[in-house]
Amino acid sequence: MNFKKICSFTMVGIMGATTLVGCGGKTSSEGAITTPASVEKKDEAAPASSNEKVTLRVLAGQSTTDAGIEDMIDEALAKKYPEITLEWECIDWGKDFQPKMQQYMQSGLPDIMIGKAQDIATYGAQGLLGDLTGKSYMDNVLGEALPGVTIDGKVYGLVYNALYQGVYYNKKIFTDNNIAIPTTQEELKAVIDKLNSLGITPFATHHADTWSIGNITMQFAINDVFNKFPTWGDDLRADKVSFIDSPEYRSAYEYNKLIFDNTWKDETFSLEQTECDARLVQGKAAMKVSGSWSIQNFLDIDENFEFGIFPFPNQTGDAKLIFEPNITLMKSAESPYQEAIDKVFEVMTTDKELALEIYNYTKTASMLKDVSPTFPNPSQVDIDKYAASGQIVDANTGNNQLQWGGFQEENAKDIAEWLQGNASLDDALKAADARKANSKP
Repeated sequence: MNFKKICSFTMVGIMGATTLVGCGGKTSSEGAITTPASVEKKDEAAPASSNEKVTLRVLAGQSTTDAGIEDMIDEALAKKYPEITLEWECIDWGKDFQPKMQQYMQSGLPDIMIGKAQDIATYGAQGLLGDLTGKSYMDNVLGEALPGVTIDGKVYGLVYNALYQGVYYNKKIFTDNNIAIPTTQEELKAVIDKLNSLGITPFATHHADTWSIGNITMQFAINDVFNKFPTWGDDLRADKVSFIDSPEYRSAYEYNKLIFDNTWKDETFSLEQTECDARLVQGKAAMKVSGSWSIQNFLDIDENFEFGIFPFPNQTGDAKLIFEPNITLMKSAESPYQEAIDKVFEVMTTDKELALEIYNYTKTASMLKDVSPTFPNPSQVDIDKYAASGQIVDANTGNNQLQWGGFQEENAKDIAEWLQGNASLDDALKAADARKANSKP
């Protein structure tokens, strides 16, 4: 085989509930996964010749939609460049990618890193990432994938796929009960009231995972805050705005309470995502604020499930569907194996059979030219409608303003405390202000 996995982990919650099982690694007496000594620091080496065998270290920060694509990549790479071996370290992007990167910044970065487009703002600006500008394989990437990974005119990330975020809805429930898609908060509240009167739970929601609270809160903020104030994060750090004094951010927090009051309040802090997705498919709930990562679960439960998507209505009735660049390939600027890395990126962007396999498996949108997923996606008609009317916004509008790991996720914990009655809304907003120094990506 042409690969090694050096780390295993269990990932429950980050954009899904798939469990990953790898091999290698070492477990401490406390049961935590530790990194093998062989990857603590890379030995210096001269660049390999075109036919010389080389092993590239890959730090793969994965969402649960991604678990298993490393095997697909290894197989495709072995066919074209059998001299290149990938040594995978697969981790939970939401919980572990930032800490791992901080660790490797001290000891030497892996050759290849796989994260999110928003990671480019964090690491590209520090001169850690290799420049991909002008590489021939970048000609195969859609133009829409470039703005979020470009710094000062140079491209530092290869965006491979994309997710969409908004409100997924059970089309049968909406059709059978003559419910129109809401575009304003007033219309949404009318839909909620009607569903409650019919004995149908309005929202399938799980708050057991902090990432989920953080994700939907940023969805709300993108359409109520960042679409209107694109530099809000910078203004926060400049003491020009604050969470506690922002009516727009207060609304974004309050939407969490609207959903919490209209889901299974006694279960939402214990339900896993797969169960929530199942209940939407089964018609036990009508809507779910989520992203494309739920599609795998929907179709696993019922391959004929009819679902759509619409933007969560904001205060001004002009909300947009959220587009999120997802899997993003980066290379270390200091790796001695630049030619071999480029060969890996070439395979990723030119092997259409591989690309199609990955897109159909992850149930995500293609960021490569002339490659269209073939998996059934009933929500595509909605996506096309919003795209045609200019109602699509990039998630990095917010994520490039406020850091995920040390800021958005911590804010989500405070929101959970508020929803459970352990703190006030003002407490949660003030706590966000108190940690604003950690908010810059």
